[in-house]
Formats: sequence, structure tokens, C-alpha cells
Amino acid sequence: MTQAHDKLIGPVPARIVDVARLSVTPYEGRVAEYNIATWLQLPGLANLPVSLLVSYRDGDQRREVAVDHGKVNNHSKILLSGIARLPVKQKIEDMQVRLRSAVATPAVVVEELFVQAVELARSDKRQAIA
Repeated sequence: MTQAHDKLIGPVPARIVDVARLSVTPYEGRVAEYNIATWLQLPGLANLPVSLLVSYRDGDQRREVAVDHGKVNNHSKILLSGIARLPVKQKIEDMQVRLRSAVATPAVVVEELFVQAVELARSDKRQAIA
């Protein structure tokens, strides 16, 4: 059995988490959606697969959602992006963007991290971007 190795890419500020509109779906219940993209340099992981995840706390429960998967290029770089659909029963807190790989990642250089709510909860259309 292989062990997954997680690395923190970055925490998501509460001001970004809190502006997402919650939609109600028949199967998942309430869901918040976020656009997430990150450019990473992963020295030593060239040609290996990695996954981008979002982890968060929902009340007393810790949850995680997969955002994207990809293979690191020959120059040890990768762009991972997608829409994170986060089911929520109470409130999203302590949201973090994480990288998962099959081998330990000695260093991660985050060139850029972008997190934005897909739809805003308020009608004033102000946007919070990390």
C-alpha cells in the first residue's frame, strides 16, 4: 500500500471563503464553488503525477475535495486548476489548498495561487481574490 504525501500550497483567507454563494443540490445538499488555479515548481518530481486538493473544516468534520490531477513536466513545473465543489452542512472554515503526491516533496515553489468564488453571495458584486 502506498502512502500519499500532502504539502500545503496555501491557506484561503476567510474573506474569500465567506463570499461564495451556497447553492442547494438534490444529492449533495448545500454546495459552495470556488475557481482554483496554481502554478507550481516541484524540484525532483519531474514526470510524476500529482493532485490538487482543497481541505476544509465543516463544523467538527474535516473534509477534502479533489480539484485537478496532472503530471509534472520535464522542467518540474505544473499548472493545476479547476472548480472545487465543497459540500457544506454547517460552515466552511480553515480552507486550505494542498498538493498530494505519491512521493515526498522536498520543496514546493508556489509561483501563483488563485482562489475565487464562482458566484458571490451578495448582490453588490464585490470580489475577493487571493
